[in-house]
Order: sequence, then structure tokens, then C-alpha cells
Amino acid sequence: QVQLVESGGGLVQAGGSLRLSCVASGRTFSNYPMGWFRQAPGKERESVAGINNWSRVTYYADSVKGRFTISRDNVQNTVYLQMNNLKSEDTAVYYCARRRAVGADWDRISSYDSWGQGTQVTVSS
Repeated sequence: QVQLVESGGGLVQAGGSLRLSCVASGRTFSNYPMGWFRQAPGKERESVAGINNWSRVTYYADSVKGRFTISRDNVQNTVYLQMNNLKSEDTAVYYCARRRAVGADWDRISSYDSWGQGTQVTVSS
């Protein structure tokens, strides 16, 4: 079972930026597409961004398009989420996850088989 460890969360003012990282254990990282989700207090977990195995295809929720960028480094076993122009509504716990296969829907929770513990992002207005 893969282990995913997120980092990079914190407190930032509206309009600011953060870069989240997620390091995966094991040797099969490049075989799997990855994704970022978030969950705000009292709300359901929602998809934020997804990336296929070799970074050629990426996906974004409408709410973050143009502000967030997902990328990956298959040598470092790491997936990143660069978040710019942050808004108060981006406040949430952010989770990275491993998608079962490229053919699985990138925005469905059921498409993912491994999750990190989450990292808190708080945006003050």
C-alpha cells in the first residue's frame, strides 16, 4: 500500500500563494495518475485537480481554473499543487490521492485508492 504525505499548507492572506507537495512511497508512482481534493468544514470533499501519469493531461475544477496548477515529478515521487490568488473560499484541508487508473474519472472520490492525511490551508480575508 502506498503512503502519501502532504505538506506546504498554512495561513495566507487573500491574494497570496501556497505550494502543496505530496510525496509518495514506493517505486510505482509513475504508473498512476494523481489528484488533489479538499474538504471545508461542514462540506463534502471535492475534487480540485488531477494529473495523468506523465503530466501530459491535467484537470481542474472550475472554481480553481486559472489560479491553481498541478504538476508532478516522477523522479522525486512527488505531486504538487501551486495555488495562486487564493480566496477565503479556498480554505480547507487539502488531500492528495492516487487514482486507480487513467480511465477512472478524475473527479470522483471512488476513483482513488490511497489518500494522504491532509494539510490545512487557511486563507484570511
